[in-house]
Amino acid sequence: MSADVVEPKVAAPPRSPSPPEYAQVMGHPRPLWMLFMTEFWERFAFYGIRWALVLYIVAQFYQGSGTGEAPANQLYGAYLALVYAAAIFGGYVADRVIGYQRSILLGAVVMAAGLFMIAFPSENVFQLGLATIIAGNGLFKPNISTMVGQLYPVGDGRRDSGFTLFYMGINLGAMISPVLTGALADKIFGSEAMPAYKVVFIASGVGMLLSLVWFWFGRRQLKGVGLPPPGGEGRGRLLATAACTVLAVPVIYFLLRLGANALQLILTLMFIGLAILLLVEGIRNGPRQRDMVIAMLIIFAFNVLFWCFFEQAGSSFNFLAQNIVNRDFGGWIFPVGWFQSVNSVAIITLAPVLAWLWVKMGPRNPSIPRKFGLGLIFNGLAFLLLMFALSSLVDPQTLKIPFWTLFMVYVIQSVGELCLSPIGLSMVTKLAPVRLVGFGMGGWFLSTGIGNNLSGIFASHVSGESGMSVESALSGYTFGFWALVIPGALLFLIAPLIQKLMHGVK
Repeated sequence: MSADVVEPKVAAPPRSPSPPEYAQVMGHPRPLWMLFMTEFWERFAFYGIRWALVLYIVAQFYQGSGTGEAPANQLYGAYLALVYAAAIFGGYVADRVIGYQRSILLGAVVMAAGLFMIAFPSENVFQLGLATIIAGNGLFKPNISTMVGQLYPVGDGRRDSGFTLFYMGINLGAMISPVLTGALADKIFGSEAMPAYKVVFIASGVGMLLSLVWFWFGRRQLKGVGLPPPGGEGRGRLLATAACTVLAVPVIYFLLRLGANALQLILTLMFIGLAILLLVEGIRNGPRQRDMVIAMLIIFAFNVLFWCFFEQAGSSFNFLAQNIVNRDFGGWIFPVGWFQSVNSVAIITLAPVLAWLWVKMGPRNPSIPRKFGLGLIFNGLAFLLLMFALSSLVDPQTLKIPFWTLFMVYVIQSVGELCLSPIGLSMVTKLAPVRLVGFGMGGWFLSTGIGNNLSGIFASHVSGESGMSVESALSGYTFGFWALVIPGALLFLIAPLIQKLMHGVK
């Protein structure tokens, strides 16, 4: 699962130290469970389409030809990158313009519209639908997690456990949606040979509508939390935001049509400009703050690498599962989409184990840079397993690798995610200059987005010009192994230097 599952536990916008009195359910404010289910259905919708997008593009717009794999991978990477870029603007809109509740409702409506649009069998409408999903997700995703934090008074010890429960809602939605949509596509409305991908998109759109309805009727429980800022109570700002969102869709569509390489240049220039602003502000605040900004920017660079290869889960790994993994269990074919649920199951299972391990290690608990290094190394080990499978375990008759190898790749990557992702946003709030914490968050999201866009470019090379083969997969994933393990080991070695730049931040 990508970085969007990691919710900020600090640096929410200013809020009252005493939120309204809420009825308690299982030791937490009652609205937490409403937000839990709202996010569950939104993640159901978002991850419901994740496994199907690249496969649908090839089947629908390239008549199943392997020549469509490279452009499909690049479009997917660009789509995911823009999802993260849009989140930067969505947080600002909610904080300063229309409030969190209205932002979530508007985002849900827009996102649902986009999900239904991509079911229409036209390439232009499909890409316009992706742009609509991006615009809606930008308004929805960064704001619902902020509202979770606003349910608790400052210093309330239950806040972290509340976010943990909310995090479980994310993972449950992401776990169930590929299972259900995969069954709908491969077993109920289609077959392994001709999956009904459009049903996947429609089911995800229905999930988004459920999220909208759940929040619409449940928002009264919030007792004013997330309402518009002073002066924004009327409908004028809401209508203006809705109009701007509609106008943003063709702009996003244009960026998608530019292609992954051109988008990479734009994102990189944005990141360089943002990094310069952060560094200048750090220098103004003295050597200590300057060093902390430098440490943060170094971590951002390694973050790009992690997500570039982790996000193969939504692109090249789907083609690997479809074409090269043996999914036949005595006549019953394991749906491609079900692999997407492995990450969520692993996260739910392993997160408590790693949390216990970090506490158990006490003073030997790895520093932030070393946890990032471990994240890269574990991600690399997943590619090492693929290297072994593609070089030594290929069945000479079917030209397929064993099922368990790809299954374990997702598990190993999940360990890497747990080492790296949960500390990212928290790290930013501790290292960024006080006046530019928002820009620091923007840097985190941009670095993740850049990595996601690169993931599509890398996946297109893995597929080659004529579609993925054992040879092209082995070549690409071998490069992925070295591109992760060498920087991971380097980061692990230079961690003391970066920790020194962080001036005691842990």
